[in-house]
Amino acid sequence: MTRKFSLLVAFGAGYVLGARAGRERYEQIAGKAQEIWRDPRVQTKADQAQQVVKDKAGEAGAKFADKVSETVSDKVGR
Repeated sequence: MTRKFSLLVAFGAGYVLGARAGRERYEQIAGKAQEIWRDPRVQTKADQAQQVVKDKAGEAGAKFADKVSETVSDKVGR
């Protein structure tokens, strides 16, 4: 019984210490990620990427609409 209790205490202590160390590391990583995200160079690239996506989405939407109207015309024309 004492052996099981000792094992349980050791496991609990390891868990608490590991969780604390894990949280600290997480905070370090999250802080660095926020620092990088706020960098003006990163923001410039993110804005450029967002614009490219908007442009491509518009083109894809137009192609899709053309294809749908073409398909509908073919089906109705039969």
